[in-house]
Amino acid sequence: VELLCTCRREQLGEDMLCFLHHPEEELIRKQDPSLLQTLCTGSYLDVEKTVHWFCGFLRAAWLLLPQSRHWHLILQPSSRSCQFQLSQEKESCTAEVIFGVRQGDSDIFVGSQPTEVGIPSTTWLETYAVAEAKFLSHVSRQAPHDSWHCKCLQLLTGILMGGDFSSYSLKTVVMHLLNTVPLTQGHRRDFRHRLMDTLRYLCCSLEKKQLSHFVIGNERLPTEISLPSDLRLAEPPNLFQHLASNPDAHSKATQDYVHLIHR
Repeated sequence: VELLCTCRREQLGEDMLCFLHHPEEELIRKQDPSLLQTLCTGSYLDVEKTVHWFCGFLRAAWLLLPQSRHWHLILQPSSRSCQFQLSQEKESCTAEVIFGVRQGDSDIFVGSQPTEVGIPSTTWLETYAVAEAKFLSHVSRQAPHDSWHCKCLQLLTGILMGGDFSSYSLKTVVMHLLNTVPLTQGHRRDFRHRLMDTLRYLCCSLEKKQLSHFVIGNERLPTEISLPSDLRLAEPPNLFQHLASNPDAHSKATQDYVHLIHR
């Protein structure tokens, strides 16, 4: 987080102290805790502080809504996202708010959701979810209304839940196919053929121990998806790198694939 001088704003009649040019003791004495203190640790935006701040506002704002008379808001414990449940008698729904900071004017963000345990609260991990969502939206506009890809992904994810294949790996395989197979072949009547295409692509990736990241280094992405130039031209990471370096993991993944075929 970079501090900016706010002295000029005082000339406009605003009673604002400047973080750069007023002593820290005066800042503490004359004003409430600032967003800098509330959201940051040192010079870094802090995920856990941001979550705590947002959850406090959510709890306060909910009490002002008429729905609060009939629905109960329950905030779930989470340090890197805002998870909550709304319940009314036998009805309930859950939601999760993940925070992100956009990189320039691109569709790449750094987000609060962790992918590994024990990362510092000042670490924000790069996420490609928005770029991938825009790609799938692009496909939905171009493909027939009864396209196969969502049903295929749901089926495979459901069967492989708990195995060595992540839902993200399966999503990546499907997106690679969508980027190569003509969208005119996307009718639901083609579902069986596209499902077999997906399994063959997964099988080849397993044999090669290579599954390229879909966004990074993909020069075939639609132009409406905005990427930093260094990402568009970069070497795509291998999502199956752990299989290439761990024979036991590769053997287990192969067994999961065979089990999938039998299912």
